[in-house]
Amino acid sequence: MKKYFLTCFFILFAFQLCNAQELKSPNGNFVMNFSLLNDGTPTYKLSYKNKAVIKTSKLGLELKDDKKSLLNDFTILDSKASTFDETWKPVWGEVNQIRNNYNELAVTLNQKETDRNIIIRFRLFNEGLGFRYEFPSQKNLVYFIIKEERTQFAMAGDHTAFWIPGDYDTQEYDYTESKLSEIRGLSEKAYTTNVSQKSFSSTGVQTSLMMKSADGLYINLHEAALIDYSCMHLNLDDKNMIFESWLTPDAKGDKGYIQAPTHSPWRTIMASDDARTILTSKMTLNLNDPCKIEDTSWIKPVKYIGVWWEMITGKSSWSYTNDFPAVQLGVTDFSKAKPNGTHGANTKHVKEYIDFAAENGFDAVLVEGWNEGWEDWFGHSKDYVFDFVTPYPDFDVKGIHEYAKSKGVKMIMHHETSGSVRNYERHMDKAYKFMKDNGYDAVKSGYVGDILPRGENHYSQWIVNHYQYAIEKAADYKIMVNAHEAIRPTGICRTYPNLIGNESARGTEYQAFGGSKSNHVTVLPFTRLIGGPMDYTPGIFEMDVSKLNPDNKSHVNSTIANQLALYVTMYSPLQMAADIIEHYKKFPDAFQFIKDVAVDWDESNYLEAEPGKYITVARKAKGTNNWFVGNVNGVKSRTSNIAFDFLEKGKKYEATIYADAKDADYKTNPQAYAIRTMKITSKSKLSQISAPGGGYAISIVESK
Repeated sequence: MKKYFLTCFFILFAFQLCNAQELKSPNGNFVMNFSLLNDGTPTYKLSYKNKAVIKTSKLGLELKDDKKSLLNDFTILDSKASTFDETWKPVWGEVNQIRNNYNELAVTLNQKETDRNIIIRFRLFNEGLGFRYEFPSQKNLVYFIIKEERTQFAMAGDHTAFWIPGDYDTQEYDYTESKLSEIRGLSEKAYTTNVSQKSFSSTGVQTSLMMKSADGLYINLHEAALIDYSCMHLNLDDKNMIFESWLTPDAKGDKGYIQAPTHSPWRTIMASDDARTILTSKMTLNLNDPCKIEDTSWIKPVKYIGVWWEMITGKSSWSYTNDFPAVQLGVTDFSKAKPNGTHGANTKHVKEYIDFAAENGFDAVLVEGWNEGWEDWFGHSKDYVFDFVTPYPDFDVKGIHEYAKSKGVKMIMHHETSGSVRNYERHMDKAYKFMKDNGYDAVKSGYVGDILPRGENHYSQWIVNHYQYAIEKAADYKIMVNAHEAIRPTGICRTYPNLIGNESARGTEYQAFGGSKSNHVTVLPFTRLIGGPMDYTPGIFEMDVSKLNPDNKSHVNSTIANQLALYVTMYSPLQMAADIIEHYKKFPDAFQFIKDVAVDWDESNYLEAEPGKYITVARKAKGTNNWFVGNVNGVKSRTSNIAFDFLEKGKKYEATIYADAKDADYKTNPQAYAIRTMKITSKSKLSQISAPGGGYAISIVESK
């Protein structure tokens, strides 16, 4: 009997190693199955509550200059299952603590012909699945070049998708809502007019990709912990509805240079029958390493204003002069240049912003266009590089530092690299030291333009490594980073919380470049914000851009109430009041919400959510009993119905509601709003109309 039992055990063990492995999420709603095909190709599939999320999909990597790729002929060498459960506290965030709970399966595969081993590690959370490729130390796999990663995501239907086209150099697109089968046709125009890499497939899309199935399943595809690897796009086989990873190439067309031991980023799949679960998930953060900065006391959320919108709209200029191409003439003495009279970053004007910040409780002031070189960058020399320490004659660095300090206001430095990353790296130590010497604790970096040397892309392994280098170097100087035009975030801010913000999507500036769709802000939290907070720069009160610059006929497709709500719905520990001072003085009652709203939170409750249509969220300010609610609405007018059951029972509160007026409309009457107060408790409810492109914001304080 004993012999029979052992024989059965070994037969069962052998069967498991040669065939299917199953992994369930902690709550049992997700089931992931791993198996090898007859030719030894690794595959996986994923279901949620017995619904197919990912059908059987292949895994592997195609190698360059190698007789045998890591695609097939594998056998299972080992398989280890484990469980993990912890709670950790973020330095800043939507909540004051995060639970990290998953079941793990690590499958070691051996390719007999080459005697190479790889590990595919799966982590299944209650929100979804993360998996990555690991390359352990071994004699037959040390250095190799990735020709292409062949990870598949086989969809279970022709889902509705919210997508932007695959592009190696920009993420700054409006989202398109369509069926997967329609992507090819709808993207043709974009590929012939906008996309920087014409060679990319016309069915390519960027992550984070949000989808909804016909039977109401919300699905999100992305990646986590993108370090020393190329950014992943997705290429769709629209006949079979199979997405396959498509890595960003470098200047030579290579997708990645790998030295073992190492691993890929995590590939992530989230799914739920409730859209709010996608928004509340912290899976992307949990797949990143814990914080590597020992002392984080200097990392603080920031609410700021700045000399910015006036330049974006064309009212002011970044450059000090229009006719002094220093690079071409070999002249660097700007005291001899003729001022253009529109330079925004002058000492007198910046002090006005410092005064306004101090009077209204803002933490900091950002100034763009303070340093020499903008006149060359705009039209004279596309290869111009900045030194990040030399101010224009009308910008008194020392005097502004002393003045801001006397007012209790911090300054935010602006570093436009013009895409010349090697130049930035050469100057970085000097630039960061210059910042600290002059009272700057945060930097907004920019990467506008072609990456130098030419041929490199914004999201290849080479430039991804630069972005990471900049974050880590900034941490050495205790500097917070707000990176614009950089790689879309993948949760790195858990490991390096000095990465306090990113742009990496179509932000408010595009409202001055022709506009964005009125429902754009109802899509971004489901897509761009999955990987981390965005410096969206909300708070525009004057929607007619021509009032700042008669030559700019753009219109901000939003109501004032919608702009207020963004401070709550578009989570970021870095929030800007982006409009000019004069417009805030014109609407002081609406501006009060921007002054009051928090930027760091103890608790967040998503009350309503539907991608492309609406989002309503309530957040509790850090260390207080004050709550703020934000609702952003899409194209059609809608009545939002919420309950205040998130409030502490037995207590009374006063709510100030900033809402669209009855006749408000983002096109025809965007500045129409109404403010009212009401007494509420945890038993209260609210029914509130949101205009097209509108919304509402609520400030809630405990009654005394």
